[in-house]
This record gives sequence, C-alpha cells and structure tokens, in this order.
Amino acid sequence: MRHVARLIREKKGASAAEFALILPLLLILLLGIIDVGRLMWTWNEAEKATQMGARYAVATDMIPNGLASYSFAINGGLSQGDAIPESSFGGASCVITGGAVSCSCKTGATCPGTLVSNNATALTAFNNIVDRMRRFMPQITSSAVQIDYDYSGLGYAGDPNGSDVSPLVRVSIRSNTLTFRPILLSLFGASVPLPSFSAALTMEDGQGSQSN
Repeated sequence: MRHVARLIREKKGASAAEFALILPLLLILLLGIIDVGRLMWTWNEAEKATQMGARYAVATDMIPNGLASYSFAINGGLSQGDAIPESSFGGASCVITGGAVSCSCKTGATCPGTLVSNNATALTAFNNIVDRMRRFMPQITSSAVQIDYDYSGLGYAGDPNGSDVSPLVRVSIRSNTLTFRPILLSLFGASVPLPSFSAALTMEDGQGSQSN
C-alpha cells in the first residue's frame, strides 16, 4: 500500500502527460493554419488562370468560328453598320465534349444557325486558351473549362475588319471540377471540391493565335 500511495503522489510525469493531451490539438491547429495557406494559394492560382485565359481568348481566334464569320448584314437581316441587337445575338457557351468543341446558344437567346463551322479550328483555339491557363494552374483540364460569349451591346453588322459581334468573353473553371486536399483529410484519401472561378473581358480583335 505504501508503494501505491507513493505512486499516486508522484508528479514527475505530470508535464509529459499534459503535453501528450495537448499535442493533438496543437498539431490540428498547426496543420489547419498550413491548409488555409495552401487553400488561398490554390484559390489565387485558379483566379489568375481564368484572368489569363480571358486575356488570351479576347485577343485570339474566337472558338465559335461560325459566329466569327457570320455577316448580320448579309444573313441576319440587318443593314450595313447597324448595331447588333441582343435579339440577333444573345450569347453562346462553348465546352469540350467527347474530344470536340460544342458551342450552344444560351437558353432564351438567339444565335446564328451555325456557331462552329470548323471544329478542328475551334478545338485548337479552345486548347490554346486552356494551355495558357495551365501555365498558372497545371492541373486544369480542358473538360473543366467553359468559355462564354455574352451579349455586350458592341458590334456592327457587316464589319469589314473581323467579327460583326464584340461579345463579353467569360472564361470559367466549372464548379466541382477542381479539388483541394487538406493535409488531415489526405490521410483518409478525401478532398474538398472547389467552386467555380471566372474572369471576363470584352472581345478585342478575335483573330490570330498569339497574345501577350
């Protein structure tokens, strides 16, 4: 009994026991701080990638090349020099489907009958934008990207210098196509899906394959 009483009164291991109790909380706090920093870095990568994708998209070939070559004066019933109304072009959206570009008119909008007249050219233009985005976020895939050409109120029928329309070009990384894996969750093979990211600029020349 004397030895048991001495053991109960012994305090030499108290600090070690207290440290063992608090250590898991300290590790969780430390890893949490690291993960917040990693998440902000990933978030910034995605935002910068869409910004650079939009910059490249407005200065190079339009993906809906059927729209780029469409004359609203000859085929669209407008007079030469008329501003393009929203009723003539309300916006289109382009994605990669089955290894080919698919551009569709937005719900409730009006578009030329043929948005893509040469799919190989459209696919090259799309992949060039994605390649520019990958310089800032290598894990982006073509299937994760969506490129919208929205009505902006700019553009004139029968423009002799390029596309009749000057849409607002929006480059987006679609939601749930990118994931972030916190250190703690990686132990269980789990990850967190990221929301969508996008950036938009008004179309410039919409021709060529080079951008600064």
